[in-house]
Amino acid sequence: MQALNKLTAQEISKRLQPVNPHRSFDVPSNLIGDQFRDAAVLVPFVRLRDEWHLLYIRRACSERDRHSGQVAFAGGKRDPQDPDLYGTALREAQEEIGINPQDVNILGHLSAHHSISNFKITPVVGQVPWPYSLQLQRSEVDRAFTIPLTWLADPRNHELRLRELKGTNVPVVYFKEYDGELLWGATARMTLNLLYMLGVDFSELELPMAKAA
Repeated sequence: MQALNKLTAQEISKRLQPVNPHRSFDVPSNLIGDQFRDAAVLVPFVRLRDEWHLLYIRRACSERDRHSGQVAFAGGKRDPQDPDLYGTALREAQEEIGINPQDVNILGHLSAHHSISNFKITPVVGQVPWPYSLQLQRSEVDRAFTIPLTWLADPRNHELRLRELKGTNVPVVYFKEYDGELLWGATARMTLNLLYMLGVDFSELELPMAKAA
């Protein structure tokens, strides 16, 4: 797993090129509706003490937010004014945590993931210089924090738990708590997908997957 920290940004970008992998970490296709809205998130790589980390947020608690208080990547639904989903991810990251789009080195994107709130989410992967003076939009974000890539890749740090979804018991990915934060659900699946694209072996995970498009 330490080999992950030796990857250059260029090598990460190259490994993301096959955007239709043989294995997809999206939810099973029978749980995906035919009506959904486009959204995008920014998956930021940062370099901290010679290690790669991913930058996450914890959403602010709100009765109006179905994902209130959850760990996520900065992002949101596509605005009609966004030129594309890359633009959506960059705009939302700027609005939510103050990352200037010009400071993001885009490395690529992952295949789309679907959420229980009927969004089709495109994870846009980029590198952000670190340290960075983040400006959190407190109405939407309680906290921003990083998790080491090698910790995320360690199979001892994640497990499957059954949750009922649309009347069906579905195995859901949960990571162990890190710095008091719990990563699970759609964001955890996106994280696994990213690690898989980087060469991490998840053959031990008996997780029902959608067929890669």
